[in-house]
Formats: sequence, C-alpha cells, structure tokens
Amino acid sequence: MEFAVIQTGGKQYKVSKGGLLSIEKIEGKHKKGDKISFERVLLIDNGKDTTIGTPYISGVKVDAEIMEIGRARKILVVKYKQKSRYLRRNGHRQPFFRVRITSIK
Repeated sequence: MEFAVIQTGGKQYKVSKGGLLSIEKIEGKHKKGDKISFERVLLIDNGKDTTIGTPYISGVKVDAEIMEIGRARKILVVKYKQKSRYLRRNGHRQPFFRVRITSIK
C-alpha cells in the first residue's frame, strides 16, 4: 500500500491513491472536476522503501481531482464580559475542498 504525507493549507495529511480528503480552500479560480497537484510532499512510502524529505522531496507530486467545494458547519464565536453588558455573537463557516487522490508520482 503506497502512501504519502503532503502539506497544504498549513496542515499535513496522509494520503493514498483513491482516498478522499477534505482540505483548506486553495487560492485561485477552481471548480468541481478540476485537477490539482500537490508539490509539497514530506514523505513517501511504497511498502518497501520510505523516503523522507528535507523538508520536501523534489521530483515527487501527488495529483488530485476536486470532488466538492463547500463550507463546513457553522461555528459560533462568542465574546462575553460579565457584569458589563458586553456580549458579541458571530458565526463562521470555513470553506473547504473535498478531493480524491488520483496518483502519487
């Protein structure tokens, strides 16, 4: 079972071919069905050999296809100070891309 560890959106993800993954939104114009590739590969393992980057592995990339573009569930951000009648409520929905890993090269 081949897998890789990639970095995107300030986070690290363990991915394998055919896997689904929710990542942070990527800058630029993207739509459902677009192909994207991740160049920041930190580790790759093919079952026999493990290659660790310093910090990234050159010449290796992970290709993916955007399956869904959406926003996560709403979270409430509350600022409150007791005894001073101060209460602020704010909602936030984080945008995300759901991607399917097509290949690890």
